[in-house]
Amino acid sequence: MCKLIRYKGRTSKTKVDYCMVRLIERLGYMLHKDFKTVACCCGHSKYPKTIIIRNSNGNVFELFTGKPIMRKKRFYRKDKEGYYFIPEVE
Repeated sequence: MCKLIRYKGRTSKTKVDYCMVRLIERLGYMLHKDFKTVACCCGHSKYPKTIIIRNSNGNVFELFTGKPIMRKKRFYRKDKEGYYFIPEVE
């Protein structure tokens, strides 16, 4: 797990927790072309590790739990301490 990184401004269109980079890269090679990784978070020792996948039908779900995510964007919510989490996975 990596520490919570507070991003100031938008330095990059995509931000991936440092500890998740290799996993996401490998996942890109392993997933069938009909699936796309759209978001991820390591949980920073507070929440479970999550990876959000979208299939070719547009269905969005969390990879580890298989739980569907009904939103099309803004998958994560921020708690009072600034940590992001997915309510459906809690």
